[in-house]
Amino acid sequence: MARDYAPAAFAARIAGRSRLVLTRHVLFPMSQINRYLLRNAARVIAVSSGVEPNLRRIFPENKIVSIPNGIGMERFGRYEAANSNSQFRENYGIPSDARIVATVGELKPLKGQEEFVLAAAEIAKEDPHAYFMSVGKDSSAQGQFKRRLRRLVSVFGLEDRFIFLDWLDDTAPLLRAAEVFVSASHSESFGLAILEAMASSKPVVATSTAGACELIEDGRSGILVDPKDPVAIARAVKSVLGDVQLSKRLGAEAHKRAVSGFSLEKMVSATEELYSELIAVQSPKAPDIN
Repeated sequence: MARDYAPAAFAARIAGRSRLVLTRHVLFPMSQINRYLLRNAARVIAVSSGVEPNLRRIFPENKIVSIPNGIGMERFGRYEAANSNSQFRENYGIPSDARIVATVGELKPLKGQEEFVLAAAEIAKEDPHAYFMSVGKDSSAQGQFKRRLRRLVSVFGLEDRFIFLDWLDDTAPLLRAAEVFVSASHSESFGLAILEAMASSKPVVATSTAGACELIEDGRSGILVDPKDPVAIARAVKSVLGDVQLSKRLGAEAHKRAVSGFSLEKMVSATEELYSELIAVQSPKAPDIN
């Protein structure tokens, strides 16, 4: 909602020499009043190319800079021990021969969990070893959305093969154990959960949101399908589960793309460079002592 932007802009005006840098993480358009309220912003960082168009409605082109989100890749390489996969499965009562299809995201319609459940029903018809995990807290009133999802799971008779987790302190063990990661979002500005799966060398099936398209090269480092299409999601997941070589190739390419384009080091370096540039412009010229 960008409620913090205006107070920050006001504080920067009072401070005089401060340089205000804003970061925009979402796709939602900003109110036109921000043209006036935020006119003293020195730069506005967009975390993906999908975020940029709405920023152009408020800020001059020369103030907008794209710096993609990054994550610490080494965190997803810690779980190489042979028993890490079996330990995770044991913790949640998942059979050793189960093939886990996972999704991560706040429980709300925009994140596409309903489509994920519908896709799971299609996958389960042909794959008796497929298990499904959805990680994310329910933000709806009295948890009504999660109850709706559970009822849908029950309708398809998947109660014994579908696990809902409100929270994981670390997603790395889940991603290590999963066969496929799914992002069924209707809209996504970037997709940190997708990036974590890519860093974990997992094949990703994602809807073609702005964020997913930023991260995934369709058919190379993942598979993109149309939003709100559970049949297409199911078809893509089944193609990965049914082809070991395809799964390995997509996972390897995903990891390569994550490391080369979206590391924490790359994000920090670009941000630091921007700050240094702004400080250099703001700094007074050194006095001539000769």
